[in-house]
Amino acid sequence: MKKIKENIVKWGIIGVGDVCEVKSAPAMQLIEHSDVVAVMRRNEEKVKDYAERHCVSKWYTDADQLIADPDVNAIYVATPPNAHAEIVIKAAQSGKPVYVEKPMARTVEECRAMIEACEAGAVPLYVAYYRRRLPNFEKIKSLLEEGAIGDVRLVKLELYKTVDPDIVANITSSMPVNWRIDPAVSGGGYFFDLAAHQLDYLDYIFGPIEHVHGFADNQAGMYKAADSIHGAFQFATGVSGVGSWCFAVDEKAAKDEMVIIGSTGKITISFFGAPIVCLERSGHPGKEVFEFEMPKHIQQPLIQTVVDDLLGVGACPSLGESAVRTNWVMEELTKNYYS
Repeated sequence: MKKIKENIVKWGIIGVGDVCEVKSAPAMQLIEHSDVVAVMRRNEEKVKDYAERHCVSKWYTDADQLIADPDVNAIYVATPPNAHAEIVIKAAQSGKPVYVEKPMARTVEECRAMIEACEAGAVPLYVAYYRRRLPNFEKIKSLLEEGAIGDVRLVKLELYKTVDPDIVANITSSMPVNWRIDPAVSGGGYFFDLAAHQLDYLDYIFGPIEHVHGFADNQAGMYKAADSIHGAFQFATGVSGVGSWCFAVDEKAAKDEMVIIGSTGKITISFFGAPIVCLERSGHPGKEVFEFEMPKHIQQPLIQTVVDDLLGVGACPSLGESAVRTNWVMEELTKNYYS
């Protein structure tokens, strides 16, 4: 069933910051039957500059005005997470479908309010977990489905990053604080920003996580958000998982690795690094390596599914119903710190 009346998705984008320069918004202008007709940012100089550079005819400094624009029939919310719930609810009340950046919101409570508003407004809610449609991650899914490593026993996540002085500002610095390390804005630091991608993808290939036990702490004292998070979880399918995240290590300890261990082999990838999938399995000597080319606009494959869904010719795999589960897992892993 079509989700919009017209035969073209006419996007209005709220929050045209860095993510809209290459990752997402340009794809909306390249996909057939899709266009960006209006953009919004509170800074007039910056939103006007964006509109001119990206050939968008209308710009606003007020989100309500963009939502009310009759030429806009779908909303893309590209703001930091603290604004997601309010904007999504307003868009839903106006009867316009919404595509919102990840994480879906700061809290499970906000996520559920967004879902309820979209249900009440009879509009779909899509979330920008774009790895669900990238070729390297689709390859992993297909390997698992064909039984390449037998029965999956365990998934192991390790993400260790250094403190970046260009991003992190402490109280002695004159640099502005990046919103990602302010829990009031991001929901929970770099963990909410990065682990959200990992945990959502695991939900995609293994289904919902049922049980979670975790511990979070702030070890470096550079900012308010937790910088060290460790936990274990189990999926409804019986697959187990463990994760360890730390955002205050020396460069020699930096690591980005996901390992899926099965009864007859394992799959290893760098989640945020080069798009390479490594497969090792019984009866096959050595390591099988699959390399992939990423799209220039990294969100384009997922946005294509959103457009297809809105036009009634396809389905999007990343919805509010799945995204709220990722927020729940992150809350469970960090509740000792944020409660």
